[in-house]
Amino acid sequence: MVITALRGARLPLLLNDPKLPPMSTSSRLRKLNLRIGSPSIFVRYSQAQDMSTRLQDGVNNLPKLVEDIVRASINTGPRGALRLAQGVQAVIGVGGEWLNDLSKTANSSAGVPTQLQLGLISPLYLRKLFERMGATYIKLGQFIASAPTIFPAEYVEEFKSCFDRAPAVPFNVIESILREELGRPLDSIYEYVDPVPIASASIAQVHGARLRTSQEEVVIKVLKPGIEDILVADLNFVYITARIFEFLNPELRRISLVGIVEDIKASMLEEVDFQKEAINIETFRRYLETMGLERQAKAPKVYQHCSTRRVLTMERLYGVPLTDLDSINSLVPDPEMTLVTALNVWFGSLIACETFHADVHAGNLWLLRDGRIGFLDFGIVGRISPKTWAAIEIFLSSFASEDYEEMASALIEMGATEQNVDVKAFARDLEKIFATIQDLDTEIIVATSRGPNSRAAVAANVVVDERQMNVLFLDVVRVSESYGLRFPREFALLLKQLLYFDRYTRLLAPNMNMLQDQRITILSNRRIGNN
Repeated sequence: MVITALRGARLPLLLNDPKLPPMSTSSRLRKLNLRIGSPSIFVRYSQAQDMSTRLQDGVNNLPKLVEDIVRASINTGPRGALRLAQGVQAVIGVGGEWLNDLSKTANSSAGVPTQLQLGLISPLYLRKLFERMGATYIKLGQFIASAPTIFPAEYVEEFKSCFDRAPAVPFNVIESILREELGRPLDSIYEYVDPVPIASASIAQVHGARLRTSQEEVVIKVLKPGIEDILVADLNFVYITARIFEFLNPELRRISLVGIVEDIKASMLEEVDFQKEAINIETFRRYLETMGLERQAKAPKVYQHCSTRRVLTMERLYGVPLTDLDSINSLVPDPEMTLVTALNVWFGSLIACETFHADVHAGNLWLLRDGRIGFLDFGIVGRISPKTWAAIEIFLSSFASEDYEEMASALIEMGATEQNVDVKAFARDLEKIFATIQDLDTEIIVATSRGPNSRAAVAANVVVDERQMNVLFLDVVRVSESYGLRFPREFALLLKQLLYFDRYTRLLAPNMNMLQDQRITILSNRRIGNN
């Protein structure tokens, strides 16, 4: 519809749109007059026709909406009522905080701050509400903090604190879960279990232990109590809400709101099934063995006799994150080769392994004491189809060579679309985006401390404006979507991992270009940057 297409457009921008064929300004105006110069009768007719179409679409979609709501409600069961009650409690609690804060400013001459004017939907109080609601909403808060092009900057900044909100479960509760899951006394399996957790995340808690029979050092990952039921209830509620929003405002379908929620739901429910994680680990270990990479990299061994859906017992690996420069220098003579090894193993897994590690942040990618690369925590993995991988190879190659037409062609091949795409116009838009990559603010922060033995310890970390990096790559997705392209989920996962590796490169090998270095090999016998 003409009016919809032009709503919000500025005439000068439209007249100079590079996607339009070359013509004089006057001829463009004549063409525009042909389209929108008709009397307002046409406008009113178009608006009525559009309203009628929307109403008809709503009527057609209503049975499907009702069916989805009923199905989600049945899947949720009685636990939905409990979570609703807990939600009401959380709203009352945070609402009380808001009213208390509001009363303090009632007589202030400065007026009511914006945060208080927005009430519970303000960044501060919404974050507090999410924290009170527990694991699911903390995870959703982490998603908000990681998606600066989807959510306003104030919310992204406020929800960053969700990464640090994971209180530990008391050890007596952990012991009870272990006994229930393993079905026998703990001292018949473990010589000891450390009551102090190594780590506590929103979904699971990790404790160190030693096996009784073999005396091997292990870690036990334990699902926190009630988490799975809470996730199912919460995510079904979020799904229903997203479906209703899309029904009431069809424009939200353009950002695939329901699709985003479904992706989050699938990812989070996979994370709470440790049997799936155990399979992911063993799959990666087989890949290392098959490709002869066991001397270069390692994933922990899984002890099946003391692992279940809610408990995962794994070999304990000792090492340091790839951001601990001082420790890395003490373990290996050449940190750059460590990074090359990590890249080759990970790139190789993209096509030679059934799944690839899709969360290689510093906590999950270590340099082990024996000089090997340690891959930890396989709760999030990705899978790539041969067609997608072929397109991704071309994308990476064109990124290295700055061939934006080739990049545009690769993205078109990768994305699903029902319309013809102007490759040259798409390439120009991509070039504008990637021209900003040199402007990203990056610095290395070096911290020095002195331990009890008077030895100075130096730790370095790469500081990148994460918002800028996320915006850069998410802009690629957003611009691609403006051309009608929809990418598979694994493409976004890959971009995120490349961001992590880019940071490691800036720290361990600042003079290396990871997409052009001849030591980094893609296992399809194609070397990036050597076309």
